[in-house]
Amino acid sequence: AAFISIQAFPALLDLPQELEVRVVSCGSRHTAVVTREYGELYTWGWGKYGQLGHGNSLSSDRARRVELLVAKGLRVEEVVCGPWTTYVRVLE
Repeated sequence: AAFISIQAFPALLDLPQELEVRVVSCGSRHTAVVTREYGELYTWGWGKYGQLGHGNSLSSDRARRVELLVAKGLRVEEVVCGPWTTYVRVLE
């Protein structure tokens, strides 16, 4: 099982160097960002309820791109994380 650290204070996270973040939202135990250039969604943290959007309930300590949105050709405009959910507004 993946170890998910709970941080009481902000922590630096390594994203691929070419990515610029346009939008960020934090849930109770997960985080999501939208990239500026391509509108891609990256998520990480606690994934028990599928809120990371990777098609499973696994948790991750590293940011991962949500491939389903890329495969469908959807550009993310906005993301809002709730306690155990992630809402995404997209453009086709």
